[in-house]
Amino acid sequence: MSKVIRIGTRDSELALWQAKTVQNALEKTGHKTELVPVKSTGDLNLDQPLYEMGITGIFTKTLDVAMIKGEVDIAVHSMKDVPTALPKGIVEGAVMKRASNKDILIHKGVGFLETEEGTIATGSLRRKAQWLHKYPKHNVVDLRGNVNTRLQKLEDSDWNGAIFAAAGLERIEIKPENFIDLNWMIPAPAQGAMLIVAMENDEYCRKALSALNHKESEICVHIEREFLRVLEGGCTAPIGGLARIVNDYVHFQGALFSIDGQQKIEVERSLPINEVKNMGRDCALEILENEGKELMKKIKSVLNN
Repeated sequence: MSKVIRIGTRDSELALWQAKTVQNALEKTGHKTELVPVKSTGDLNLDQPLYEMGITGIFTKTLDVAMIKGEVDIAVHSMKDVPTALPKGIVEGAVMKRASNKDILIHKGVGFLETEEGTIATGSLRRKAQWLHKYPKHNVVDLRGNVNTRLQKLEDSDWNGAIFAAAGLERIEIKPENFIDLNWMIPAPAQGAMLIVAMENDEYCRKALSALNHKESEICVHIEREFLRVLEGGCTAPIGGLARIVNDYVHFQGALFSIDGQQKIEVERSLPINEVKNMGRDCALEILENEGKELMKKIKSVLNN
């Protein structure tokens, strides 16, 4: 059996780059493909902060529906945007080799970092909390839109800088020279990774995608997402998590922050790669038992009001 694999994607420049990367990989393995771009709710509503919109799945729901209705066969996502529980009938097809997981600051000069006055823009609770943890006197404002829109908003504003994922800017080759790596900031679980999903009952597409899977990236992002799933319980929260493989050991660092950045509960652990089952869960439970349950209650209370 042979068929044209319809690839569902958001229609932003970055999303289309990701989808075309998957398209090229599939065609190299002899498959016929077609791109099907759609707009998501997250792209259409740029007025509200993401956490006010119920961030879980805001960028993936439209494509999920298109898959379930049979309008597309597979969908390509930035994995950090994908809820930790996939919709019924949809499964992971492949995790592509991960790009940079770093957050970077695009700035208009870094002198303000030595002062107590500064305004930084980000639409991410995680980035906001970590910035305020390090720079408690600074002001953090909301920033929405695709990467091009956000760069333009920064240029047109009087802000000192804005925080971006390095991978997004590098993929579409618009990373400016005025940036610094935020090596101290723990990235979002699965940041820099691309996920391709398929319908569970579609053996043809699942087999086609299996050849694209990068095992080391899959191991790391699964640990990070398990950490996120156990910690958040379906609630948006300022959570960072990063797993790295070095010399057959997996090193994991994760943290939960209060929204104002004043409180930080962190965990670090290293295990042999063949012993990492439940690593993410165990690290999340350690945080929950170390005042994390109380902090999550406070976060939910703030976000629900």
